[in-house]
Amino acid sequence: MSAASINETIGKYRWTICALVFFATTVNYFDRNVLGLLKTTLSEAGIFGPDKANQELYYSWVVMSFQIAYAIGMTLAGRFIDWIGTKRGYAFSLLGWSIAAIGHALAYNTFTFGIWRAALGFTESGNFPAANKTMAEWFPKKERALATGIYNSGTNIGAILTPLFVPWIAIHWGWQVAFIFVGAIGLIWLFFWFRIYGSPEQKLKAGILKQSEYDYIHSDLDEKADKEAALEPGAKAKVPWTKLLKLRQTWSFFFGKFLTDPVWWFYLFWLPAFLNGENARKILEFKTLNPSYAGDGSGVPGVISWTFAVAVVYTISTIGSIFGGWIPKRFINSGMATYKARKLSMFIYALFPLSVLLASWLGKFNTWYAVLVIGLACAAHQAWSANIFTTVSDMFPKKAVASVTGIGGMAGAVGGILIAQAAGLLLKHYSAIGKTELGYGVMFIYCGIAYLLAWIIMHFLVPKMKRVENL
Repeated sequence: MSAASINETIGKYRWTICALVFFATTVNYFDRNVLGLLKTTLSEAGIFGPDKANQELYYSWVVMSFQIAYAIGMTLAGRFIDWIGTKRGYAFSLLGWSIAAIGHALAYNTFTFGIWRAALGFTESGNFPAANKTMAEWFPKKERALATGIYNSGTNIGAILTPLFVPWIAIHWGWQVAFIFVGAIGLIWLFFWFRIYGSPEQKLKAGILKQSEYDYIHSDLDEKADKEAALEPGAKAKVPWTKLLKLRQTWSFFFGKFLTDPVWWFYLFWLPAFLNGENARKILEFKTLNPSYAGDGSGVPGVISWTFAVAVVYTISTIGSIFGGWIPKRFINSGMATYKARKLSMFIYALFPLSVLLASWLGKFNTWYAVLVIGLACAAHQAWSANIFTTVSDMFPKKAVASVTGIGGMAGAVGGILIAQAAGLLLKHYSAIGKTELGYGVMFIYCGIAYLLAWIIMHFLVPKMKRVENL
């Protein structure tokens, strides 16, 4: 039966919930994308210090302040959301990160900027545990990767739109207004969240959700058993971390996120700088060959609009995010076991990032070639991300989903801290000798191989992604 006929027969209110989470994730990436886009502007304003030789390192410290706070927040966010509930937990998180985003406008040096960045990281840590828990509550297993891919594509939409308006706002009204604007957008979402969201049980009682759709959402037999067990006397509503950390399934998700999340962080915070650097390199080469040239560089062959290029990269990523959820659904519908469909899909997606190994070399010929292979790698990451999130709800009962997501998110943030420090040190070194592109080349090597390495580790830890029982 097709998705359209299923929706026609049983109802489609669950997709309204998916849309809410999609918009929340879009807002989440509005707020975190601004830093990378305004890196040059903030450097010129003295936020990263007056010494240009150290600005790359100071910038990496600001990135790390976000990552450290994000990692700390992840250790708490999942547990907090499992405890307080999805509706209130998501709302508190989004309210917090909107205020933190607006607070950036008050910063005046690296330290104060880092403080607000840390506040943003801590509060944004609630997005994915809450989103993943929402998907587990509102979708059966066969649809979760698709629904996750759709909401996760909000990261791309946020990354597509911010280059189109944030630099313009910064130029015309100042970088402070850019932060205030993106922070204020999140406050609008809260109105719709409180008006629309409720659990399937609440919506069924209110007559908004059809009984047929409610039954479809709860059609997985193993999760029916979880629900029955949760109603038994003495059943525990929360699962302690000490118990989760003894499980191979938890460590599978931990290492999968630890190795691959940093790649996305690197693209998010350094892609605009890489493209700017490619432009600067071509302008310098052109001026060396044409000493009489006195233009601004916009007409130099190979120079591109980096803001448009960033939007192109994340547009390609959107396709990967949604398509990444469709493939395993197709495999499952054809009769393949859920774990086989998930693992085969993730292996396929792990191969595509290898194309980024050619990014620096292709950039020498035409920057758009580099843009396209980075876009392909980002699309593969989003397809991978849609599925690795879904492995949690595949392997764990719903009461543990947010907590395990938090553990993996913390691991990804720690990996992001390490890659930010590595990028800062590498680019400082290679910038000092006039070979910045070599520093990016080294970083692209890791970005290319990380997914295959993660897939191999996950395969050995959970060959059949066996579901955890009796938590």
